[in-house]
Parts: sequence; C-alpha cells; structure tokens
Amino acid sequence: SPPVSPAAERLRYILGEEEEAPNPTLFTEMDTLQRDGDDMEWKESARWIKFEEKVEEGGERWSKPHVSTLSLHSLFELRTCLQTGTVLLDLDGYSLPQIIDDVIEKQIEDGLLKPELREKLSFVLLRKHRHQTKKPIHRSLADIGKSVSSNTARSPVRGPAAGAAFHRSTEDLRLRQSASYGRLRHAQSRSMNDISDTPSTDQLKNKFIKKIPKDAEASNVLVGEVEFLEKPFVAFVRLLQATMLGGVTEVPVPTRFLFILLGPPGKAKSYNEIGRAIATLMVDDLFSDVAYKARDREDLIAGIDEFLDEVIVLPPGEWDPNIRIEPPKKVPSAEKRKSVFSLNEVGQMNGAAGGAGAGGGGGGSDDGEMPEVHEIGEELAWTGRFCGGLYLDIKRKLPWFPSDFYEGFHIQSISAILFIYLGCITNAITFGGLLGDATDNYQGVMESFLGTAMAGSMFCLFAGQPLIILSSTGPILIFEKLLFDFSKGNGIDYMEFRLWIGLHSALQCLILVATDASFIIKYITRFTEEGFSTLISFIFIYDAIKKMIGAFKYYPINSDFKPDYVTMYKCECVAPDPANATLLDASAPVAPNSTNVSLSNALNLTALDWTQLSKKECLKYGGSLVGKSCKFVPDLALMSFILFFGTYSMTLTLKKFKFSRYFPTKVRAFIADFSNVFSILLFCGVDACFGLDTPKLHIPSIIKPTRVDRGWFVFPFGKNPWWVYLASALPALLVTILIFMDQQITAVIVNRKEHKLRKAAGYHLDLFWVGILMAVCSFMGLPWYVAATVISIAHIDSLKMETETSAPGEQPQFLGV
Repeated sequence: SPPVSPAAERLRYILGEEEEAPNPTLFTEMDTLQRDGDDMEWKESARWIKFEEKVEEGGERWSKPHVSTLSLHSLFELRTCLQTGTVLLDLDGYSLPQIIDDVIEKQIEDGLLKPELREKLSFVLLRKHRHQTKKPIHRSLADIGKSVSSNTARSPVRGPAAGAAFHRSTEDLRLRQSASYGRLRHAQSRSMNDISDTPSTDQLKNKFIKKIPKDAEASNVLVGEVEFLEKPFVAFVRLLQATMLGGVTEVPVPTRFLFILLGPPGKAKSYNEIGRAIATLMVDDLFSDVAYKARDREDLIAGIDEFLDEVIVLPPGEWDPNIRIEPPKKVPSAEKRKSVFSLNEVGQMNGAAGGAGAGGGGGGSDDGEMPEVHEIGEELAWTGRFCGGLYLDIKRKLPWFPSDFYEGFHIQSISAILFIYLGCITNAITFGGLLGDATDNYQGVMESFLGTAMAGSMFCLFAGQPLIILSSTGPILIFEKLLFDFSKGNGIDYMEFRLWIGLHSALQCLILVATDASFIIKYITRFTEEGFSTLISFIFIYDAIKKMIGAFKYYPINSDFKPDYVTMYKCECVAPDPANATLLDASAPVAPNSTNVSLSNALNLTALDWTQLSKKECLKYGGSLVGKSCKFVPDLALMSFILFFGTYSMTLTLKKFKFSRYFPTKVRAFIADFSNVFSILLFCGVDACFGLDTPKLHIPSIIKPTRVDRGWFVFPFGKNPWWVYLASALPALLVTILIFMDQQITAVIVNRKEHKLRKAAGYHLDLFWVGILMAVCSFMGLPWYVAATVISIAHIDSLKMETETSAPGEQPQFLGV
C-alpha cells in the first residue's frame, strides 16, 4: 500500500469516526478594518456560503458568485499563522467582549502580546460592523453629525484635539496606562463595545437569510492593519456553542468560528488574501468537518495540508487572476475525499481514492452520474414462498397508503395532475384513433377513454408504485392489428378470440407474480434500460414529426397564390349528370334554401340550389367542384407548426425560469411547475384568437361503443370453435412477454435510486394489478394497458423536489420525488 502521510493519518482518526448528524452549513463573512478620518469600523468585504461574493468597487453591490481563486503563498502564510497564533477550541463564550477578553488574555499569557496593548486592541476589535446590503449605503447628514458629536465620548484612544492622528492618540493612551489599574481597564473593556448585543432591524429584514439553511452557523473573519502592532495578532476561535454576537454578522446567524488577523501597516493585501484563504477553507466540506472535530492546533494544520494536496495551481503567465470563474453546474461531491479517510479504507490514502468510489460500494463512478448495477434489494429478492414477493409488496404499501391521498393536494402535485391529465387524454385519443383504424372500430376513441380512466384509477389506488402511468403502447397496438387481420382472414370472431387471449395472458401474469418471477429484472443492465427508454422516446418524437409533415401534406402552403389575381379565383359546385339525379340518402344535410325538398323517399337533386352547397355537401351529393380556388386551403399547416413549436419552446423556457433572476423564488418555482399547463393554455388561446380551422382532437360526447353492433360486455362462448379457447394460450404467451418486459423495465426506470423515492417499489403488486386489469378490459372489450415509459418518466420529473434554499451560484439540490 502507498505510504500514509502524518497529516492523512491524523485526519483518518478525526473524520473516520461515525458521526450522529452532519455538521451545520457554515456562512462565512469577512470584514475588513477601515478608517474614515479618526473613525474606525469593520466593513463587510466578502461572504461565502458555497462560493465567494465580493463587494464590488464602489461598495454599492455584490459581485456574482464565483469560485474563489487563492494564491498558494496565502495558504502557506495561513498555515504559519495557525502554527504561531492563538488557537482556542471549544471556548465557552457568550458575548463578543468576553470572547475578545479571553483571546487577548491568552495572547498575553503566551507572551505574544504586550499587556499595555490590551485596551487598544479591545477598542479596535469592538468597533461597529457595517454590512453590505442590496441598497447603496449613503451616510446622511444626520449620521455624519451624530458621529462627529460623539467622537470624543466614544473613543478612549483619542486625545482632546479633534482630528488627531490615530498613532498620536495611542501614545496618549499608553502614557495614561499603568499596572495599578490595568485590570480595571480590562474589566471596563465591555463599555467600549460599539456593537449591539442583539441583531439590528436591517439584519432581521435582510432577504439574504433565505439563501442560508435554517440550522446554519456563522464563521467570522476579521482582518486589518493597525499602527500600534509590531507583529501580527492572529487568533482562531471555536466556540463551545454557537452564539449570537449581535451586529457582527450580516444576517442573524449564531457564530461558531472566529478568525482574527491584525498586523502592522503595509501588508493590507497580504492580510486580505490570508482572510480569503481561511474563509474559503471554512466553506470547504472536508475542512469544515475538520474544524468542527479538531482537538488541537495540529488537527487544523493537517486539514490545511489535505487542502493543499487537492489544490490546483494555475501558472501566472497563462491565467489572469482577475477573471472570475463561474460556479460549475455540478459540484463534485466531497464524499469521495472523505472516503479516503474512512477507517475502512486505510490502504487507499494519498491518491488511491480511485477505488474508493467503486470498492466502497458507495455511489458509482468518478463522475457520480453512473450508478452501480442494480443492487439486490428486498423488492427484487426471490423469497421462495408462494406469493412471497406480493405479500411483502402489500406490507410495504400499507404504511404509505394514506399519504398517497393527502400528498395529492400539494401545489406541485396539482400541477403534475394537470400535466399528466393532458398527456393521458391526448394519448388516449391518439391510440384510440389508431386502434379504430386497425380493428375496424371494434376499439375506438371511446373505448380508449373509458379504459384509460378505469385502468389508471384502479392502478394508482392499489398498485405498489402509483407513479407509473398505464397507457396503450406501440407494441400492444401492433399486436392488436396483427390479431385483427389474422381473425378476419381465418373467419374467427375477433372480440371473442381477443377475450380468451387476454384471460390466458392475465393468468400467466398471476403465475409470474405467485412465483416471484419479477426478481429476474435485477439482471437487466443500465444499457438495456437506456436503450428501451430511448427507443420509446424516439417513437414519440418520430410520430410528432410525422404528424407535422402530414399536416403540410393535407394543408399545403399555396405558394402560387397571387393577391393581384384574387378577382379571377372562384369555385362553383356543378350538379351531377341528370341520369344520376337521385340519391337515396335522406339523412344527408341539405342547403338552407332547400327546405321544400321532399325527403320522404328519394331526394330530388334537381331541386337543390347547387350554388349554396358547401364543399362537403357538394361532394356528398355527387357534385363536382370547378374553379381555380377549389383546392385552396388557408395556411393551416404553418399555423399548426407555429402552435407546435411555440408550445414546445415556451415549455422549455418556463422550465428554466426557475433559475432566472426575476420574481421571488416561490413565484419562479410555481411558473416552472405549471410550465406545461401555461404553455398549452396560452397557445390554445392563440389558436382561438386566429379562428383558423386547425386540426384538433375530438372527444366523444356520449358514452357508447364506437360500433353499434357491439356492447360493453364480450360473451366468451358461442362464436368460435372450442379449440380456439385452448389455442389462444400461444399468442397470449407473446402478449405476456410484451407486457412483462414493458411493465417491469418501466418500473425499474421509475424506481432508480437517483430518483430518491421515499416510498418503496412494488414490482409484484404492479404486475398483479396489470394482470387483473387485463382480464377486466378483455371482458369489456377495452384496450389492454401497461406501463407507459415516457409518460411515467415525465410524471417523475414533474414531482421532483429541490432545496428551497441554495447558496448563491449553487444549483438547487435534488431532494427526491
């Protein structure tokens, strides 16, 4: 095994222990000491949650979040500061003056600070903190007058003359100090506190608090230069309990860590870079864990050494440090770095972490996107008992059954309901029309509607995974067409033959459920899943493009139309040959002015006013259309394309609206959740405004079978020979294979671990209900239903939950479905 460095060995024992709960998120703020004449104050200069935000030059607004770029020299200087400075871990502090007193006392005890500098240092560290807000900070005349009038009373380091230099004031203070009352001044240092003990109104109203997790803690970094110090004053403090330090932090977040760096003048840039270095380290996932668990100074040094091992250096001649690096879309997980220091991974330290991701059984490959092969969970375990898997699925389903109802009233669920409703209704109409063409209307739009409603409602109520959407699918449609052609060609009654195939297939599905046969799904690889879902997606895309091309075929764009010749265009309906002047179709509509025409027997076509007939009526009565404009159709295809492409583009745009900078977060989330509904409604309105007769899906208004010669129940006997009832088991086996593969592959895709489903899967229970519904649909002459891959994935996507608070520049974290 590779050699283990002392720092890595130390971190292994710090981070290798199991922790009860993850450490809180750290909000880090860096304040810089600034002067305005004789006034001193701490001015916020940068902040971190995940990425760095700087106060832009001019001090009126924040920069965009960006990746912190640090100089390597500042990291080494920080390491030296922690080696030589004061480190107080688990300090029992309740206020900033008390913490400052303890830090200064420790420095004096260690010989790092002269006792006579105690009060000067306390005065500097207890100055007011001015925070950056969204609005520009302008000092009013009243504020200026107030600060001038209170200069002498506030500052114990100032002389009687107004406007005296700071170094002169400190000399006066040094002359007035003596050992006899030094402790008294130490006790009086609390009276010099210029910081409020409670959060101010501006802090409480700061909207930036929405970006910070609820249980977050603060890390404050104070850097600056003062004239009375000969060497840097460095202190790193970890409080025993997070404490609210009043106006120190921009937002009302309790402080857990405090880093102070004050030094002699002339090195302001160096101090600032060291402050940025410690602030960046504090928001690093691994170092923040080290900071929380460190037992002494050496543990912190080891954390910096680990950070240096992972840091990337850019050559100075090939990179401009003023360029700000945009935050990445996907931040690498810190779990891989942490796994190196696990007690179980001793042999994989210092660069051998490549196998930790796979060998540790954690989460997959280096990119964190490709998970491992399906793990054998209890959902896919073979029990060896009769209906053992079905029993376990029901047992897992029952505790979550009530939540399936009340969670449906969540605002995101309502948007998903509307979206899935539109998806299912269009799918039912489309497949109903295709089934009607394939089966001579034995199954049509009404059968598809009724079957979708019945099968979908029963499945979502009682199945193991209600997120799966049942629908007619392409393979089933092809099988129905082949079955109808075979039945018609061999003189077999189609509906009765189909009933027995459905019953045999339902029985075979129940046998698969009873024997736990669904466990073989665990051998399906990710490649098979991706290939299957890609194929189904391409079929939907192909059908959409095919329909769009068909629209241009039926409603072509009339490029030969010339507006100047509009007076020459005409179209007339010419009566048919008088020899065929009667038409035995009394049910056909007639022209409005032909009400006197007798329809009791044969319709006398000579009595019709052919000039008043519509195009459809003219062709129905046998007339012919004459004229150049008879074939003219308005640009319906172009309008259909605008509606199609506009709906698609607007849906994508509104989906991305969640990450825009407009409107509050909740409004953006609402618009993104209802993006599909808003897009469809908007372009339906556009279509209605233009009033063009664009192709539309027509929904039946009466619940009755499509064919008048069939009912809602298929009788199983009497129309086919007896041997057909037995022979139907063979085609039923093909149907079972189609249904099993389609259903279970879709279930595996829906139940992927990356979807972070709270409710367990139910492969056996799902297949059980698919079999039952197949038998019911066969008796009623309705289409067969199985899991629809594309709609189910869309259902999952519409219900995905993300973090409500995310750091500036950080993508919202996926929480689950």
